[in-house]
Amino acid sequence: MAISSVGFACRSYFPIRNRTLQLHCLRKVTPLYGQILQLSIRFNTAAAANEIVDEPDGFSKVGDGTRDREWKQLNSKDLGITSSMVAKPTRQVLNGLKSKGYDVYLVGGCVRDLILKRTPRDFDILTSAELREVVRTFSRCEIVGRRFPICHVHVGDDIVEVSSFSTSAQNSSRNMRSSELRESNGSDGDEDCVRLNNCLQRDFTINGLMFDPYAKVVYDYLGGIEDIRKAKVRTVIHAGTSFQQDCARILRAIRVAARLGFRISKETAHFIKHLSFLVQRLDKGRILMEMNYMLAYGSAEASLRFLWKFGILEFILPIQAAYLARSGFKRRDKRTNMLLSLFANLDKLLAPDKPCHSSLWIAILAFHKALSDQPRSPLVVATFSLAVHNGGDILEAVKITKKITRPHDSSFSELVQEPKEENINLQTLLDEVMDLDASVKDSLNQMTDGYYISKAMAAYPQAPFSDMVFIPLQLYLRAGRIFECVKEERLMGFEAKQGSKIEYAALYSGDVTEIRHVFARVVFDTVFPLNLSQDI
Repeated sequence: MAISSVGFACRSYFPIRNRTLQLHCLRKVTPLYGQILQLSIRFNTAAAANEIVDEPDGFSKVGDGTRDREWKQLNSKDLGITSSMVAKPTRQVLNGLKSKGYDVYLVGGCVRDLILKRTPRDFDILTSAELREVVRTFSRCEIVGRRFPICHVHVGDDIVEVSSFSTSAQNSSRNMRSSELRESNGSDGDEDCVRLNNCLQRDFTINGLMFDPYAKVVYDYLGGIEDIRKAKVRTVIHAGTSFQQDCARILRAIRVAARLGFRISKETAHFIKHLSFLVQRLDKGRILMEMNYMLAYGSAEASLRFLWKFGILEFILPIQAAYLARSGFKRRDKRTNMLLSLFANLDKLLAPDKPCHSSLWIAILAFHKALSDQPRSPLVVATFSLAVHNGGDILEAVKITKKITRPHDSSFSELVQEPKEENINLQTLLDEVMDLDASVKDSLNQMTDGYYISKAMAAYPQAPFSDMVFIPLQLYLRAGRIFECVKEERLMGFEAKQGSKIEYAALYSGDVTEIRHVFARVVFDTVFPLNLSQDI
């Protein structure tokens, strides 16, 4: 990994007092290394985080991610980044803005993912152009958002997000004045200060990277490359201050750590735990969005473990938190259970570029709650999931179920002892399957009933009160359609999906046939795991 001949040093000081950020760029020239910039940052903010919770011994008062860091310019080729890794619609927008003479950068999580050789969920562009100039550059483009306006550029069926340096500077809570950005005499210094100001508005150091695809340079002002190397999630500024400025960062920290398999830095983890109650202030739509990012993109199991570890699950998914508490699951427990196994098997089928519709993970939560409330035999569970898959034909599902020779996972308390085949009464089995179907629908209804949730949590006085319902009516109805097919006759005109290949575009859009197919696979892989010994 080569560093360019331009060296940078950064010193930062963050006395936590008031909300004014003062940034001064001082230019120095050395014969050997060319231009060296030194930054003196004084960040003053209300120390509410310090007043709410005590910091552990040894904590620094500086920002979690902004201790003395060397500013780095790294060759993108040395980091393994090539232009072919950038999605074609994004390249078209970059080229369009560059051809007009504007500076353009890829920023945020997409740069991090490119360095990690992961497929970015999306690409974010930052430009020196004003938003109105971006609109004039592209025929299909509109400005969206009031508080933090950005441009949506339409390229075919894709939307590329473009933000402007000028807009981000205006919305900066740190009030960096343009006069302070221009105290240095050199244009390079000005540009570094402008880039740094934008990076300081990021949530985590690993998201504070900028990539100039034309100069083939990655700018790292916050130590993001080092934290990627250490597999660590760290806030850019003091963690307590960061989470109070934007409590959604608490959920984003968990989402990023879960998706990347990173650990959360000691300081950041401390304030996630002690400020977890702040997530209750978030808009329900924002909570749904963050939970969908966690559960629908291939990192659901790790996300649920993090949410439980830091005491956030009680606020967002209190019914599932009650299940873990009831089963004696410790905060740092390494064991598994049926809830986590269901989502672990869902994760195996998904990825950041192959997500599912949110109705699928909601359906899995409802299905598990029904089994947790009333355990069933594996035969009933298998018949039910097959009936969901084939459009509701229970009789056909029974025929297939009786051919299953793979042993079920007997470690789950949600599964009761299998009766001997000669003792199975067909009508009794049909009745139990229909009863499970009714229970799943009841569970779905209860998950969207704040009064029921508060009553359920009353059994666990040690848990914080929560009656949070963030699943909107439309999504509740959509999840319910997954199970409404279960009956003794197949739905008229329904054709069950053939083969095991998943059509990810259909799965993401919410196609009910595709969702039923994946739901059945997840249930089967959980109840009848392939790696289970035949003598269990």
